[in-house]
Amino acid sequence: MVLGEFKAMLKQAQWRKNLANARVLVVGDSMLDRYWLGDVNRISPEAPVPVVSVNIIEQRLGGAANVALNISRVGGQAQLLSIIGDDDAGSALEAMLGEEKIESCLQTDHGKPTTLKVRMVSRNQQLLRADFESEPSAEALAASYAAFETVLEAADVVLVSDYGKGGTRDIAKMITLAKAKGKAVYIDPKGKDYSAYQGASLMTPNLSEFQQVVGEVYEFEDINTAAQSLMTELDLSACLITLSERGMLLCQRNAEPIHQATRAREVYDVTGAGDTVIAMMALSKAAGFDDEDAMILANHAAGVVVSKMGTATADLDEIIASMERK
Repeated sequence: MVLGEFKAMLKQAQWRKNLANARVLVVGDSMLDRYWLGDVNRISPEAPVPVVSVNIIEQRLGGAANVALNISRVGGQAQLLSIIGDDDAGSALEAMLGEEKIESCLQTDHGKPTTLKVRMVSRNQQLLRADFESEPSAEALAASYAAFETVLEAADVVLVSDYGKGGTRDIAKMITLAKAKGKAVYIDPKGKDYSAYQGASLMTPNLSEFQQVVGEVYEFEDINTAAQSLMTELDLSACLITLSERGMLLCQRNAEPIHQATRAREVYDVTGAGDTVIAMMALSKAAGFDDEDAMILANHAAGVVVSKMGTATADLDEIIASMERK
């Protein structure tokens, strides 16, 4: 479908209704992004580091929680299955999901902290990031898989947001069960070993992540050749490789690759852009789009979020406005 037709379709009440009825089960590593914002006017007398006078503290949903938020902001239905700690960050994350009216199925691990990223920012420049995290217990993972078995039936599509924090250790079993139920599984992968993603429908690595698995490739033809081998090996239907300023490349089994140039007018902050891409691909699948048309939505949505500071989202009107600019 050409861009003008796709834009016109999104404006129609029926397709907005399709998006509103689409249900995506988001499974993965959720985190809380906390921003300390302030001014720097002096250097510390204790060490050669800037002193930030913090005057604003902001909190945002991160990781899999941000993926769910992206789906919700565009008008879809997201249910989040994730593991949190018994702490203030976990309470804050759960409360924020409630405020956004995102259905959650959170499993509490009393022996680990909620994954928390604290960023110190002055004049739109990040000065420092502190991470608080540890892997979940076997008991928490077992509870998470049991919950997955319960909530899977209501989902149109399963989306796995793997940030390498340990919350997706049972992903191979989840994919097997989802496929047996006829559910498409979309993966935002992590690490150098993709064998756990065997049988998934689509993966969305960025080029750097893709190269860690297949080796150094850069030209579109070489990327597609490597993707075809990977898809055959893992029994995948498609790979969408994001290429930063070069846009994105959709590689499907035994087909020519499809390229779209970047839609970003300016790049302010790429934090969370991958969350937006996988969220739009899975939501589009649940709403009835094919992967090629879904890539249009994902590309424009990503172009919107990278123009904002920090972990951000795009709504459907912003995405349509991006299409109209082009």
